[in-house]
Amino acid sequence: MSKAARFDYGWVVVGAGALMTCVGFGTMLSLAVFLQPISDAMGWSRAGVSAAATLDFLCMGFAAFAWGALSDRFGTRIVVLAGSLLLGLGLVTASYAQTLWQFQLCFGVLIGIAAGSFYAPMMALASAWIDKHRSLAVALVSAGMGVSPVTVAPSASWLITAYDWRFAMLVIGIAAWALLIPASFLVRPAPQGTNVAIPAGASAPQTEWTVAQALRTPQFITLALAHFACCAAHSGPIFHMVSYAMVCGIAPLTAVTVYSLAGFSGLGGRLLLGVLADRLGAKPVLVGGLLVQALSIATYLAVAQLGEFYALSVVFGLAYGGVMPLYAVLVREFFGARIMGTVFGAVSAFASLGMALGPWAGGYVFDTFHGYTWLHAGSFAIGLAAVAVALSFSTKRRPSLDLGRAAA
Repeated sequence: MSKAARFDYGWVVVGAGALMTCVGFGTMLSLAVFLQPISDAMGWSRAGVSAAATLDFLCMGFAAFAWGALSDRFGTRIVVLAGSLLLGLGLVTASYAQTLWQFQLCFGVLIGIAAGSFYAPMMALASAWIDKHRSLAVALVSAGMGVSPVTVAPSASWLITAYDWRFAMLVIGIAAWALLIPASFLVRPAPQGTNVAIPAGASAPQTEWTVAQALRTPQFITLALAHFACCAAHSGPIFHMVSYAMVCGIAPLTAVTVYSLAGFSGLGGRLLLGVLADRLGAKPVLVGGLLVQALSIATYLAVAQLGEFYALSVVFGLAYGGVMPLYAVLVREFFGARIMGTVFGAVSAFASLGMALGPWAGGYVFDTFHGYTWLHAGSFAIGLAAVAVALSFSTKRRPSLDLGRAAA
């Protein structure tokens, strides 16, 4: 296969990955739209329904490490195909749930495990296929997460309004099967033995890491903690964005557009920060994006009008969406391609733990204080912590010292 052919098909893989992250994360995050209708129809507390999202992220986190290791060993196609089947199953069975624990099991556990099969394996595969524009490629795979609020969420909202939450969830589950199963067969392993271009300012891996060595380096720990704090900061404000807008007097369908605009802006942020990272390096762009994210979260304490929500959604979306792919770029640059699926899966596991905090915390805060002030204040503080941790990440490789510590 020629280099041009490899390059061209690499973008097909990127497109398939973007579709998978869009549907996978879109269905999971659509619980923000389902939250109030399910609570009203079933009499379940918001904290109880939100706990399904917490389970989603917990299960996705543990599953991401396993899926990443499986993709390194057996290939990405079988991993994403299994995830596609499981995702649809979780949605369809959740639509028939009669008790809260049944809903939490189907929507929280099954969908969480399924969603973990897409992100880390497809990010690793995209970085292996694309050499010159690696930051842009992983940004495009991650961009599916940004597209989901303007596709899955409005579709769910329309179906709920026209029918009910059960029918909406059933239709989305069947659609997930119809889209993702064929897309799984577009996934191919990257050609072996290619010359990999190293982005400007990045140092090539000077040694072949083992997984055990990689997971014990300060660089892995720093990236994992930064990703955890980053996601812990933005997950609550994102998940409860629709509910908060409604608390401020905005109509339900209009409140969904606030959420959708943030997601659409996140798509632009992924592309913008991906291009900037190719030019300036991933670390400085990551730190800047995390700072903007923290300041945006703090601004939620002062907004109440629709126009203010729209303006903030644009800035917040650019920041939280743009930083997400950069962790994969840093993992790829520091640890190399051979074990990237496993290592980035482990980093993503920490991120999922952070994502798990927000939905539950927001539901608890609302049920306790009948408002979201403490959610946004706490998220702002965690966002500043993410900036501090990311600043401490060292891109300078010292193989003899790192390996000596890992072996100790």
